[in-house]
Amino acid sequence: MSEILFLVEQAPEGGYTARALGESIFSEADTLPELRKMVQDAVHCHFDEGDMPKVIRLHIVQEEILAA
Repeated sequence: MSEILFLVEQAPEGGYTARALGESIFSEADTLPELRKMVQDAVHCHFDEGDMPKVIRLHIVQEEILAA
C-alpha cells in the first residue's frame, strides 16, 4: 500500500475525528496538530513494518452554516 486516506471532520462535541477509508482505523483529538500525531501513531500500530503506507493523506472537511 503506497498511501492511506483519512476523512477528518469536526466532532459535534468539539475537537476532530479521523476515519481511514478502507481500513479499520479511527482516531480523535482536540486540535489538528494533536490529531496528526494520533493518526500517525494509529497507522504505526495498525500495520506491520513491511506493509506500512508511505503516505498518510488527511482530507479535512469543514462545515459552515450561513444564515439566509
